Amino acid sequence: MDKTPNEYIRWRYAGGEDREAIAKDTMKISDAELELQKTVIDFVYTDPDTAKTTKTKRVIKRLTGERKTNKSTKENDYEVQFKAPHDSDDCKHFYGYKKLVKWGWDKACKKVDVKVAQAASGMFRPLTSSNVESHLKNVGLDAEFATHHRISALSGGQKVKVVLGAAMWMQPHLVILDEPTNYLDRESLGALADAIREFEGGVVIISHNNDFTTALCPETWVVEKDEDEISRPNCRGDPEWMKNALATKCDDQQAITEVTDAYGNVTEIKAKKTLTKKEIKKMTKEIKAKIKSGAELDEDEEAFAEEHELWK
Repeated sequence: MDKTPNEYIRWRYAGGEDREAIAKDTMKISDAELELQKTVIDFVYTDPDTAKTTKTKRVIKRLTGERKTNKSTKENDYEVQFKAPHDSDDCKHFYGYKKLVKWGWDKACKKVDVKVAQAASGMFRPLTSSNVESHLKNVGLDAEFATHHRISALSGGQKVKVVLGAAMWMQPHLVILDEPTNYLDRESLGALADAIREFEGGVVIISHNNDFTTALCPETWVVEKDEDEISRPNCRGDPEWMKNALATKCDDQQAITEVTDAYGNVTEIKAKKTLTKKEIKKMTKEIKAKIKSGAELDEDEEAFAEEHELWK
């Protein structure tokens, strides 16, 4: 609150990431995750000069921020740096997302995903005072208040404009507005409504203002208590729009073969094959040999090893 709106946005997005998003409870590393990050990993190192193979024990120190797509697994691999004495640049290694999640690095992977997605879509904009001032002017906050007044000195309506401006800096595809009409005057409400209509992405509005949502939203979920004191959503809206929306929905019964999350991770869904006793015996022998030699297991082999307790 001691910063000007201009200073606040430049501070929040300095370094190409949203500091407030990282500070959310959902992105904070728990004690359990910290313990998992101490997992000792069996690592097989091949000397590029002598071709000598050495099996070592290593612990991941951090993710470097580099990411690549593994063509065979179709998932993202992330570069890690190990703790000393294996922390030199030539000792870095890529691991798949699923393995890193098991070792407590899920949130670190998501941070890398966000940065990569922003860079790929060209959303990095120069965080200059003039650029931020121009951006805030687009949401109705004049330069005088954007650059020369602290946030604590602004009115309620002006603070709402700061919040909207900060949220839109990274040019999101989906915007969720919680009680956006609070503290806004009639002129500002009209401007917000026009902006929502013109916005080409998706908008979800949570509001008590029935007139505002009815005028803007083709589909509305009204949550109110029934006679039994239980709240149930009641869907209302433009019948034609809702009919078209339903027609474009995927068939829920259609078999799904792969799933892509918000960060581009593609997970192939395979039907679990029932192995015969002969196949189980053969696979057990092969995986035990791999474990003994220190060779890296793929995802299916790891799952098999855990299921049949081959690590013991």
